[in-house]
Parts: sequence; structure tokens; C-alpha cells
Amino acid sequence: MTEPYAVDVPRGYRVGVWEVRAPIATGAFGSVYEARRTADVPGEDLPRTAALKFLPTGTGTPRQLAHLRELVEREVELHRRLKRPRLIRMYDTRTVDDPSRPALDGATVLVLERAERSLASLLSGTPRPDAGPVLLAQICEGLAQLHRAGWVHGDLKPANVLLMKDGSARLADFNMAAELEGTHAYTPAFSTPDYTPPEVLWSEIDERGRRIRPSADVWAFGVLSHLVLADSFPLPGTTPAARRDAAASYAAGTDELRLSPELPDAWREIVRACLTRTHADRVSTAALLRRVESAAGTGTPPRLPRGLLPQRRRTAVTVGSVLATVAVAAAGYGISHWAGTGTEASPEAKSSTATYGASELRTDKGVPVQYRKLIVDSAHECPRPEVTPALIAAMLKSESNFDPNLSDPSVPGGGEYGIARWTPAVLRWWIRADGAPASATPAPPLTPAQSIPAMGRYLCFIDRGLRTSLPGDRRVLIAAAYRTSYKKVNDTGGVPPQNRAYAARVAHYLKEYTPRGAT
Repeated sequence: MTEPYAVDVPRGYRVGVWEVRAPIATGAFGSVYEARRTADVPGEDLPRTAALKFLPTGTGTPRQLAHLRELVEREVELHRRLKRPRLIRMYDTRTVDDPSRPALDGATVLVLERAERSLASLLSGTPRPDAGPVLLAQICEGLAQLHRAGWVHGDLKPANVLLMKDGSARLADFNMAAELEGTHAYTPAFSTPDYTPPEVLWSEIDERGRRIRPSADVWAFGVLSHLVLADSFPLPGTTPAARRDAAASYAAGTDELRLSPELPDAWREIVRACLTRTHADRVSTAALLRRVESAAGTGTPPRLPRGLLPQRRRTAVTVGSVLATVAVAAAGYGISHWAGTGTEASPEAKSSTATYGASELRTDKGVPVQYRKLIVDSAHECPRPEVTPALIAAMLKSESNFDPNLSDPSVPGGGEYGIARWTPAVLRWWIRADGAPASATPAPPLTPAQSIPAMGRYLCFIDRGLRTSLPGDRRVLIAAAYRTSYKKVNDTGGVPPQNRAYAARVAHYLKEYTPRGAT
């Protein structure tokens, strides 16, 4: 090792089925090591390699331990509750029981998805032309997925963005993350000044920490975008302290942003919308994602949750998504220039589509690659945990065998069309993300881009209407209600007899498409 590690773990050390190999990263609170799996775990589909994050929760002063345990609890809680394709995945947590090694005894170990490197290391090394806009779009997707689930990251910066083997980006290091309580969350009184908005830098700190909003992550994204695309910070100063003072002057209206002339026009407007003087003027995460995806040329963004929609019964039919895992603390880094127009998705972005949402939707069971992102994002639009990517994929397989050109005009009520077998008059109520019905009944052909998000919205509505006391797999009950209505399933007390063959088919594909260990 070239520097002291916060937690010194010898090569070959065993933690459960994992054997420590090379060191990856370290910081003030812990250290990360590459590890290889030495045995299979029954019922678990674990990767061959992972990253182990060691946090010394068994040593230190009582005050240090209380602080560290709070950070650990934040990170573990988020990982346990959220599985999203743009968030690094946690497989397990372990506690070291080894009195013979006092420095390790009692340490908490997070077993995490292994990445190739961090964005910080990429910026300090050889540039990859045109990758910047695509990576920023993926980072923004990750923020949208966090905010949609009701969480704030609280420490977005290059060291906390990890790059996978396929070139795609993941958000990581969630020990500063916090769940929203209304409009705010509370985070520890620690931040990286260059990425912290003025209203948080000088905010009051009480026994719960600092109050923070999702708009703080939006500010950090604006700073990160300027850094990635223009090789500089948007506020003047040669040190973090000087830039912090410049942020105070900017917030007070006595200084201006110094945006680089090298920023493309679309990105200049995006950065300005992120770096407003007050949080109230800052662009929302949903609007930011739309603008970033448009500027990067990476396609239609996932939509954010919406309110309860009026029920519309669907016509019954005949059977017919090297550094690793978590960078524990910021380190100094140099910046290299990667400005690009981003008018087309890069090869990295295209290749990452095939594994998008792999922790929730298997990649080896025949789900067409071109529909993965639509399926995963449509499931995530719904905050209810039973509406999963695997459920939507299983239903699309059962409804149309993923045929986007399905046409069955003989079905009573107006026929059924498209990959989700929609009756156009029913699709009208679910096609719009804002909850309002379309002004006109859509005319076939009905595209997957229309049908799959609409299916996700309708399933979310169905799940709200189903009784919680119904027996059986709730996901299968949701599918049965798609064929009839949630009222019919409630009245029957389960899957109606005429829908049992369909429900069995959905259950089969649901099991096939769900990765082991996913919920």
C-alpha cells in the first residue's frame, strides 16, 4: 500500500465466503478492498468478485463510534430498502468476530457490487472523448431514482460516482443520505464544500444535523457537470475555501457565476438552472432529468411518481433492467478535459442498456434488450414495492410475447393492440404521465413507449385498490386484476377462475425473470 489505510486488512483474510484481495480505496472512516467468493451460498446468486467496505465499528472512542454507527446505519438502511439500476448494489452486511485482531474485531463489512473505477479517478487520468454527457445523464437518472424514492444523497461528487465494467455509472457512498420527512431530510454536519449549496453551507445545525432538500443534490449535479464538461469549477477560487467564500458572495448577490465558454449552450442552461442563488429557484429533479437526457441524446427519461388516478376497468381478453463500490472519502484529484456535444449516445451507453436494472430483471432469460429501460423505469415510476420490473416483463411476455405489433381487433370493446394488449379507449386514461386522460383516444399502432409506462401506471393503481388481506402472491393478483379489475379480484377473494391459466403463466415468468436474492 502507498498510504495508510483506515482499516488495514491483510490479503487473504476471510469474511464469510469472501477472501480479501487487493486494496481499492480508503478514507477517514473506512477502507474498501476487492474480494473473491470462495464458495457458493445456497439460494443466493452472488458474483464471483465483490468489494468489501470495512468500517471500524468495534474500535475508537464512544463519540467516534456513535458517529460512525450512525453513518453505517444510514448506508445500510438505504441499500436494504432501495434497489435501483443507477445505485450501487449491496449484497450483504457482516460483522467481524475476531478477538485475535483487535483492530478488526467488531468491524462492520458491507459486501458491495464491484465497479471498475470512480469518476474521480477517470477525471484524473486519460480522458475518454464524448463520454461526459452520457455519464452525466446516468448520474442524473440515479438522482431521480433516489429522489423518487424519497431520499437525498447529500454528498454527490466525483469520488461517489462509480463506473462499471460496461462503462455505465452508479451512485455510491450513501452514509450521508437521508430519507425525506416532508420537504426536508436531516444529514450529519459534514459536507464537501465544493458541492454544497450556500443555503446548506451556512445552515443551522441542531441535534438531528443539518436540514437538506433534494435541491442540494441538484446544486451538486450542476457543479459536477461544469467540472466534467469544462475542466473547472463554476465559482472562482484556487482552493475549496476560496470557492466556498465565492459561493457566499454569489448567494448574497455580490458575485456571479463564472461559467466556462467551453460549455455547450444546452449544458450552460442546465448548469445555470442547477446553480441558482436560492433553492426555491432551482430546477426540479424531474425537469432536470428531461433536459439532461435531451442534451446528452440518451433517450426518454424515467418519469417521477404521480397522484392517484381514476379507476378505469380494462376489457377482459382471451388468452392469446480499477476502483469499486464505495469511495469512502474525498481525495485530491486533477481534472482532464472531456467537453463534448453529446448529440448521440456513446457505445458505452448503448452497451449498458443490455444490463440496465440487472439486479431486478435477469439479463439471460429473453427479455428483449430494447425494452429493458422502459420496463425498469416504468416499474420505478410506481412507489409501491410489488410493481417490479420482473412483474411488468412477465406480463408483457404473457400478454403479447413482447410483440409490439400485436393486433386483435376482434376483442369486444374496441380490440386490443400493442405489446401490452391495450384497448385504445382504456389506454387513453393511462397514457399521460401527469394523470390527465389523453384528449383523444389513441389510434393503433400503439408503441411500446406508450404502452409499457401506461402498464406500470395502471398496475400501480391496481395495487392501491387490492385488499391487503388477499391470499397468495400479490404480484400475481395484480396481474389477474389487469385482466379484469381489482374489484373483481377483491370480490373473488383471489384470482378469478377464468384467469387462473393466465395467472399461472405470469407466475412462471415472474420467477424466471427475477434475479435470485431480489425482492
